[in-house]
Amino acid sequence: MTTVADSSNAPLAGVTIVAMEQAVAAPMCTRVLADFGARVIKVENPAGGDFARDYDDVVNGPGGLAAHFVWCNRGKESVTLNTKSPEGVELLHRLLDGADAFVSNLAPGALARLGLTAVDLAERHPGVIPLEIDGYGPGGPISHKRAYDLLVQAESGSCAITGYPGMPAKPGPAMADFTTGLYAAISILALLFGRGKRPAGSAAPSVQLSLFDVMTDVMGYALTYTQHSGIDQEPLGVGSPAVAPYGAFPTGDGQTVVLGTTNDREWQRVAREIIDRPDLADDPRFATNSGRCAHRAILDEAIGTWCARHDLAEIQRVADEAGIGNSRYNLPSEVIRHPQLSARDRWGTVGTPKGDIAALRPPPVISGFTQPMGAIPALGEHTDAVLGELGLGADELARLRANGVIGPAH
Repeated sequence: MTTVADSSNAPLAGVTIVAMEQAVAAPMCTRVLADFGARVIKVENPAGGDFARDYDDVVNGPGGLAAHFVWCNRGKESVTLNTKSPEGVELLHRLLDGADAFVSNLAPGALARLGLTAVDLAERHPGVIPLEIDGYGPGGPISHKRAYDLLVQAESGSCAITGYPGMPAKPGPAMADFTTGLYAAISILALLFGRGKRPAGSAAPSVQLSLFDVMTDVMGYALTYTQHSGIDQEPLGVGSPAVAPYGAFPTGDGQTVVLGTTNDREWQRVAREIIDRPDLADDPRFATNSGRCAHRAILDEAIGTWCARHDLAEIQRVADEAGIGNSRYNLPSEVIRHPQLSARDRWGTVGTPKGDIAALRPPPVISGFTQPMGAIPALGEHTDAVLGELGLGADELARLRANGVIGPAH
């Protein structure tokens, strides 16, 4: 039996979020809110629940939880409701009677069929903030299309600026989903902060977020550059078309260092103090970042030759002494063991239905508040307890279970 972490001293203590969510974007929104102490009631279909539960079974596997689900769903209470049943929908409305916000990212048209659109909620639950996440936003020629992270990254141009020329790639992290989830959490926080300013008797504002709108915002630099230059920048692997020199270089001991510059002064230090190439430092072709970008192949060759003659530790020592940014290229398996994470106590413990696991703590470090790192819920684990708060006794829960309105007991 997993439990919800104590959040009595948390910034969002007393705030309740009801969520009908799948996969990553909406679950990330509500996980962030849960990390700040909000109570999140995750309403799931009794027949399988959030489909991200079954992406894989690597956490406490075989037969364990999916990595995506564990990442996005700590600190929540899982309630199973069959919303194809009128009784299930009515129970959902009763949960919304006590909620501050309703977060969803269902398929297009699903909320309308359930009578849960922003207009519907403004009528029946005027104090609830409705936040809906979809793929492309309403009113456009592709609004009807299904949208997953990879599809939206391709549609927004993100894949075109990732990888190598002629070899586009999807950025590894789920950027569209993750960033949309953060925007969603920020939107709810802003509306919670401002709700005392609403006119008396008015319904809470609603929020509509699309993955496509968020990713075009994330693409802001690339789109602005192309808008004003007419040039589609090509991807440069582990590098940036905006800055030179800046990239990854093999070292003499078989590792890879990433280093580079952000301004003219740093370039001078790289040329003179690190690779001992005053001729490049004095060359007018490389005096400005624009010139260096135009001739980056020459600089990459010079830096690459120097790095190949030195071990990683020596390269990083010299770069640090010169005040030049640098890092080690790490695999995920190496990041898990990263000394920076262990030295700063960035690993915590999260409960799961099959036992505790190590998990990274939330990024914000807030004085006087330890974020709760609540447990990962089993499907329907909190159904009886949450519905019991609505006054449903054991006999009524048994009847609902027998009629398929709620899932099995835990």
